[in-house]
Amino acid sequence: MLILAKSALSLMLGFIISMVVGIIFIPCMKRIGVGQQVSHSLEKHLKKEGTPTMGGFIFIIGTILAIICLWLYGSLEITSNILIVLVVFLSYGALGFADDYLKVRYKNNKGLSRMLKLLIQTLIALVFFYIYVKDGGKPTIDITFLNLHLNLGWTYGLFILFLLVGSSNAVNITDGLDGLAGGLSAIAFAAYGIIAWSTSWLAGYTEIAIFSFILVGSLLGFLLFNSHPAKVFMGDTGSMALGATLAAIAILTRHEISLAVIGGVFVIETLSTLIQIIAIRKFHKRVFKKAPLHHHFEELGWQETDIVKTFWVVGLILAMLMITYGVWL
Repeated sequence: MLILAKSALSLMLGFIISMVVGIIFIPCMKRIGVGQQVSHSLEKHLKKEGTPTMGGFIFIIGTILAIICLWLYGSLEITSNILIVLVVFLSYGALGFADDYLKVRYKNNKGLSRMLKLLIQTLIALVFFYIYVKDGGKPTIDITFLNLHLNLGWTYGLFILFLLVGSSNAVNITDGLDGLAGGLSAIAFAAYGIIAWSTSWLAGYTEIAIFSFILVGSLLGFLLFNSHPAKVFMGDTGSMALGATLAAIAILTRHEISLAVIGGVFVIETLSTLIQIIAIRKFHKRVFKKAPLHHHFEELGWQETDIVKTFWVVGLILAMLMITYGVWL
């Protein structure tokens, strides 16, 4: 019951603080004219142009303030593992902010160059790997249902890079409809929060679980403003921070492979984009009417809210499957 109480308190604290931050943040962004630039290839979304962006600050600030409150109250310790999570969360958020700032500053969708983003993401991954190994982390992947324990050695650093970069970009690609990425991320972090409670062998597992539920609450507070019709978009500031942090928690809890299932919708959205790019460049044909997949359903005539709800349900089912396997079975 204590675990349930801690989870509920963390969620509630994140929600309340995030909601308050959102109430203050959005009018400020409107006053200084920080609006989203919408691609003209998405005609249905042109009416959203000018909606405040960088809304990721709402749940990032909400989460950090909630952690500080619990730390000052003595209910949370800053362990090395939670420090790794926070470094990834804030550093990827800062990278996303730089990208968003350039888009707003020059009123286009270019932002940082892909090579520069990849370089910075690689540096962050190296810092993660250094702290992880120094703290006694093992460079192995456990696939329990096959009874496999793969020691990757130094190549585990490349695996970490792949997860952090891939996951951050996957959430970024999915962030195309009101509430879609935010809702799916809340489901995914709730799943990892439950999984983290069962990893009692991990130093600081309590703090990782609490962090996950704080972020779930913060995301729910953010969704008050981001659900259709959105009053604010999370931007790269939020999506890159969420994706990389999901990967970081998956790595620390030794559930790396489960990320492909818990974040299954993110994976499908990314694959649809890759398939479309390859089909156009190599075969000069389209597999989907538009990529990523949520835009394909829009072109088929689905309402935006119906697409979001359907994707949320799929994400919830996948998360429940992995919770059942990772915690119970």
